Amino acid sequence: METIKLGDFTNLAKHYVNRPAYDTVLLSGILKLMEKDAGDIILADVGAGTGKLTKVLAEMGVNKIYAVEPNDAMREEGVAYTKEFPFIKWQAGSGEETGLPSDSVNWVTMASSFHWTDPAKSLPEFYRILKPQGFFTILWNTRNVSASSLHTEIEDRIKEIVPELKRVSSGSQAYTKNWEDVLVSTGHFKNVHFIETDYSETMTKSRYMNIWHSVNDIQAQAGPERFERILRMIEQTTAPLEEIVVPYKMRSWTAQRKD
Repeated sequence: METIKLGDFTNLAKHYVNRPAYDTVLLSGILKLMEKDAGDIILADVGAGTGKLTKVLAEMGVNKIYAVEPNDAMREEGVAYTKEFPFIKWQAGSGEETGLPSDSVNWVTMASSFHWTDPAKSLPEFYRILKPQGFFTILWNTRNVSASSLHTEIEDRIKEIVPELKRVSSGSQAYTKNWEDVLVSTGHFKNVHFIETDYSETMTKSRYMNIWHSVNDIQAQAGPERFERILRMIEQTTAPLEEIVVPYKMRSWTAQRKD
């Protein structure tokens, strides 16, 4: 097993197809909040990864989409994953430098990726590419660890193996930041609205383990040897199960451009 650097998803991209999608009920709530139909949206999905959110929104009727992703391997997977939607335009770019024209979109999203950006640079960039009265949404679909004794046990045992672990985006240490304050911190956005929903997915053990293989922050901090121990522990813990029910809590924060 190779050493993984924090924030480098190059060798993890192939596992991302196994990750859960995003809940359409919550996404419909955001569209209602913005008072827009899906067909009215010109979207920039930034930090699009392999297109998990991008594809869901395309299936919901959003038909003008820029998918912006800095990692070549993730972007390549995303192009293949969303190939049935030719209106999705993939391009290299980041939260700090999207490469999109000014005033070109009316909704910017970052799904499970805003925590990797520098808000002092990304928020002004999103303001720049948004049309007047446009919206910016950040969202995560994190395992709801506290809702499952199985996942609580796994999380506790991971901490025993890597006592110094600091989760970046998921697990029991998620959502420690006040995202409402972050989103208005540069003066470019206002009126932050929070929406959350609970849902679950039933997975095969193979898919479940592949999701663990896609987790960057644990691999980077644990190192190859301890991460192998973590994988063996999870396999042993889930051995009696034929399928694994994974509870998720999807949370979103949506702010409007301050004109």
